[in-house]
Amino acid sequence: MDDGTLSLIILGLAVVLFVWNRLPVDVVAVLVALALWATGVLGFTEVLAGFGDPVVIFIATLFVVSEGVDSTGVTAWAGQKIVTYAGTTRSRLLIAVTALCAVLSALITLNGAVAALLPLVVMLALRIGQPPSRMLMPLTFAGSAGSLLMLTGTPVNIIVSETARDAGAGYFSFFSFAVVGVPLVVGTIAISVLLGPKLLPATRPAHPAADLAVHAHTLDQHYDLRDGFYRLRVRELSPLLGLGASEVDLTPYPGVVIVGVQDGQGRNRTDTAIGVGDVLVVTGPREQVSSLTTDSLLAVSMLPVDDLLTRDSGVVEAVVPPRSALVGETVFPGMHRGRDLVIIAVQRMGKDRGSRPTELAEGDAILVHGPWTVLDELSRDRDILLVDSPELVRRQAVPWGPKASIAVAVLAAMVVLLATGAVPPAMAGLLAATAMVLTKVVGPRQAYRAISWQIVVLIGSLIPLSGAIRSSGGADRIADLIVDAVGPGRPYLLLLALFLLTAALGQMVSNTATVLIIAPIAVAAAQGTGTAVKPVLMLIAVAGAASLLTPISTPANMMIMSPAGYRFGDYWKLGVVVLGWWLLVALVVVPLVWPF
Repeated sequence: MDDGTLSLIILGLAVVLFVWNRLPVDVVAVLVALALWATGVLGFTEVLAGFGDPVVIFIATLFVVSEGVDSTGVTAWAGQKIVTYAGTTRSRLLIAVTALCAVLSALITLNGAVAALLPLVVMLALRIGQPPSRMLMPLTFAGSAGSLLMLTGTPVNIIVSETARDAGAGYFSFFSFAVVGVPLVVGTIAISVLLGPKLLPATRPAHPAADLAVHAHTLDQHYDLRDGFYRLRVRELSPLLGLGASEVDLTPYPGVVIVGVQDGQGRNRTDTAIGVGDVLVVTGPREQVSSLTTDSLLAVSMLPVDDLLTRDSGVVEAVVPPRSALVGETVFPGMHRGRDLVIIAVQRMGKDRGSRPTELAEGDAILVHGPWTVLDELSRDRDILLVDSPELVRRQAVPWGPKASIAVAVLAAMVVLLATGAVPPAMAGLLAATAMVLTKVVGPRQAYRAISWQIVVLIGSLIPLSGAIRSSGGADRIADLIVDAVGPGRPYLLLLALFLLTAALGQMVSNTATVLIIAPIAVAAAQGTGTAVKPVLMLIAVAGAASLLTPISTPANMMIMSPAGYRFGDYWKLGVVVLGWWLLVALVVVPLVWPF
């Protein structure tokens, strides 16, 4: 049996396993690579070469860059800004969030954009009285269209561009995808707004996600912070000038505790002398705070709990678990634990303990304030359970957090490098990811966690299959079947056949795997009919991103299934209409820009 036949048999078995959906997609991909080596279609080095391919490196770096943008609160900031201007009307809000998702998908990939916006959209839907199911599917569909706005929007674009280069037609430029991406986004959003209420189910999730964007307000409602918090601004003649926070004598003011010191912009200051314009954040009885204010020549104002959520510090709720070392320890509001943490309130069985000392017992709830870095460490403390992850609270409740400007600058620099072609795409991504780590926007461990190793393994394992189908003549055989069916001199019919083949396969197999399989076949079919390669490959990019009919076609579609309460058959109703628009755009726009 020749290599071409073997490669097609392995391809067929791979598709069956993908559709069967009993094995993880990355395991199937590894089995494909092993089968290529075991049958002798490819040598050992060729099978492993996919993991060193520039495409794999570039895609891995994009996950790190995306993590830097999302973790610094840039996504939350953008979402809140758009909601501020869009209001609470369903259509305006839907247009706003879907447009935002489309733009974010182009910058940080579809899965990253949907993951970042999912909690926000669910909460917004519930706030305006709409079921999340009416907004989440349009969100992912618009994100899928938005992935075609830039080269970096999806691995599919990168694969298609590399395939065009290998075929001798040259790369697609960075923004060339926007020619089809813009009408796809506009049409997808319009269809969602006009037909969504008729085609989408009105279901609600069984377990709604927590709205951490209003985390501080929630805590303020559940805890009786009767002594309140105050911001005491230091005036020019204050006797506190030049002292450190720990040096301030609060003995004459029982119950008053300095929670922290901030400068005029709200940034925390530690181990520095108090200066003019600095703010002391204190808690305690109103009378005692008033006395401190008068004696120390300070200006006072009440401090809402949400003001304790800043770029540098935050508030988390913790519960004492069974067998914790904290059981039996005596605590009280205002008490410092270690150097940076301050206990703000204590509850037992849902009732606030007030300012009196409390001997902790199993199940007690504690409200803790401190720097985000220290709060993150509590996540790994076995003696305490955090109700909400500090990292998730920070991402949703503190828009444009620390180092957000650096993250945006790094992202912008990467886009410029990619758009100008100054360096290869993989090098641009590697430079940006390295910059995120060196500037401490993303920590080394955080960078490794951010990378979707499943996608890396999937692509690295399937690249050899794509190459084997092409080099062994397998692609030519399938292409010949398509050419025979379509006939020569019918480029539009060729585009239609390739679109339907790619879109159909993409509903059951990941779009990345689909394009890796179809791309060499499309190139061979184009060459066999005398059609230019670029319009065929651009159509493959559009069809490859059109994973709209099933929840298993993309991780983003799976992400929204539970929060929206969707069933498997809910996707195709709106998806078929959107897919028809995508087919129309591909057949009309692509040949106008990239002639046959």
